[in-house]
Amino acid sequence: MPQDAAPGPGPGQDILVLAGPTAVGKTARAIALARQLGGELIGVDSVQVYRGFDIGASKPTAAELGGVVHHLIDVREPTELLDAAGFAALADAAIAAVAGRGKLPIVVGGTGLWLRALLRGLVNVPPVDQALRARLEAQWDAAGSGSMHARLQAVDPLSAARIHPNDKLRVVRALEVYEQTGQPLGAARHEHALGQPRYRSLIYVLDLPPPEHRQRVIERVRAMLEAGFEREVAGLLQRYGPELRPLGSVGYKQLVERLRSGVSLVETETAIVRATLIYARRQRT
Repeated sequence: MPQDAAPGPGPGQDILVLAGPTAVGKTARAIALARQLGGELIGVDSVQVYRGFDIGASKPTAAELGGVVHHLIDVREPTELLDAAGFAALADAAIAAVAGRGKLPIVVGGTGLWLRALLRGLVNVPPVDQALRARLEAQWDAAGSGSMHARLQAVDPLSAARIHPNDKLRVVRALEVYEQTGQPLGAARHEHALGQPRYRSLIYVLDLPPPEHRQRVIERVRAMLEAGFEREVAGLLQRYGPELRPLGSVGYKQLVERLRSGVSLVETETAIVRATLIYARRQRT
């Protein structure tokens, strides 16, 4: 079984956490707090860690940071995939370095699994069984999402309650873990959540009323496109090809489709807004 994220300094180390869905202003608020409190930022974003993924990942510019130090941006080539455990190890080191300088570590971002890995460690589950996963995915394709979600509900109601019926990846993973271990993943996660936290953290979750958030997303997507988001994706496609995993993230995926299939820019913009709002709902969950 894969190991949990490293233990970390434990509850004696104070950190401030700003979490929440995309496009609610987490980074701007974190920068302001870093200036006010004498802190440095530790990013929790599964796309910002990759070099070259700039506009679509909403990386803060040097001008926006204004001298505030932001860790865990541009720490990997996009071909060097980083998982939650690897992120937690990098974040532990960054937090220790920031605290060692007498600064306040301010953790900011919206990648929920990575944040859980940092604050609580990872649930100890078997690695992916490719043959079992292929069989479950084939059953999904044959039986449909409703049937597979009902199957999950019967064996793992806690996971079924938090996973959307159309979320193939997570439904299949939960069923996979159940078949591998005979234990429901939801129960394991619930038990794990009651354990010792890895840090003493003060957590703020930022959000906006739905109409205001939707308008913020629309404006941000439009600003990204005007800033050259499509050129950024075209360059990444040319350098790495369409199978690059980070190109499957929100915004990048829709622009890859436009560049490969000729979808109109208007349709692409609408698709990015829709995908961003869906992702934000998942982040809230």
